[in-house]
Amino acid sequence: MMKQILSVSWISLRSLPQRLWLSLATILTIAVVVAVLLAFLAMSNGFRKTLEGTGSDDVALILRGGASTELNSVLNREDQAVLETAAGIAKNNGEPMVSGELYVVVNGIKKTSGTKVNLPLRGLSEQGIAMRGPVTISQGRLFVPGRNELVVGRALLGEFDGFDLNSTVRFGATDWNIVGVFETGGTVFESELWSDLAGVQNQFNRGSSVQSVRAKLTSPDAIEDLKDFVENDPRLGVDVISEKDYFKEQSQSTSDLILVLGWPLAIAMGLGALAGALNTIYTSVAARAREIATLRAIGFSSLSAFFGTLSESLALSVLGGLLGAAVAWSFFDGLSTSTLGGGFTQVVFSFQLGGALLVQGAILALGIGLVGGFFPAIRAARLPVAMAFSDR
Repeated sequence: MMKQILSVSWISLRSLPQRLWLSLATILTIAVVVAVLLAFLAMSNGFRKTLEGTGSDDVALILRGGASTELNSVLNREDQAVLETAAGIAKNNGEPMVSGELYVVVNGIKKTSGTKVNLPLRGLSEQGIAMRGPVTISQGRLFVPGRNELVVGRALLGEFDGFDLNSTVRFGATDWNIVGVFETGGTVFESELWSDLAGVQNQFNRGSSVQSVRAKLTSPDAIEDLKDFVENDPRLGVDVISEKDYFKEQSQSTSDLILVLGWPLAIAMGLGALAGALNTIYTSVAARAREIATLRAIGFSSLSAFFGTLSESLALSVLGGLLGAAVAWSFFDGLSTSTLGGGFTQVVFSFQLGGALLVQGAILALGIGLVGGFFPAIRAARLPVAMAFSDR
């Protein structure tokens, strides 16, 4: 039986050049479907990994109670003063390692489209910078407190106009000088502008308020001590979360949205590819009806006719899947772009393909080939042997 199946499969595959253009159209259609799906998957994967790779387990982020992002949180100077006395916070030369930070939205222009977008300007202290792990000033220098100076993240610099080193940007009624470019190892912080906290508070009329407080913990487990402190102090109405968990939660909604858009679009396009595959294989069966019936007449089983025909559809889907994967890998893997993040500001990230995503693309391609070949294969298996002796 296996020899019969292999023989009929080989005959089917050898007949593909007889339907060259129809076969190529099917391959290209499947390739487009797979490439589109992989592009969405790579986008979702890259966005998620950028945010999930940001933050630390031993840094706590403190927001106003009920606030889901820094943008809709407000804390006053008294809140920060109380938090500096909390248990579980690490100290440096006897001083608690706490950083009050202001997160405001400013305008930028996207290079690829020329459209206006929201960008995050963060006011913070040198201690806040130190809490973000290795921060490298790759060009220029760090801002000087008390001056209207900014440093720009490397990723933001590559995606938006007007933030080159030594240039001047205007936010509101104030001019700001770009004095440096910083890198944080590809984290979401590279999508931000940084300046001195007091300067941002003054220029944006925020008084002494901040929107978040970061606290360096003595260990990741010390966050429970900090939570207990906050819950038992009636002066505080705040939520505490590890910085790593905060960015992981921020990534989930946008990543899921991309997938919700990607899979239905791929399935809708896949239906078109399926129609093409059905047409191709039905045409193949019709053109080879006498040949298939003759094989049945000389002793080949209907099962071999079924699998022989199905192999033709699967071969087209494999070729289409490989072509689609190659296109996606060539044009999308590593492609840098930006999209709106949880803070209603742009997050710069890179598309990231990987083995797991390629497997999903292969499953889609094989699914199209399997369904597209199944019904024509049944028809081939049921062809009457008498057709071998027919004049038509």
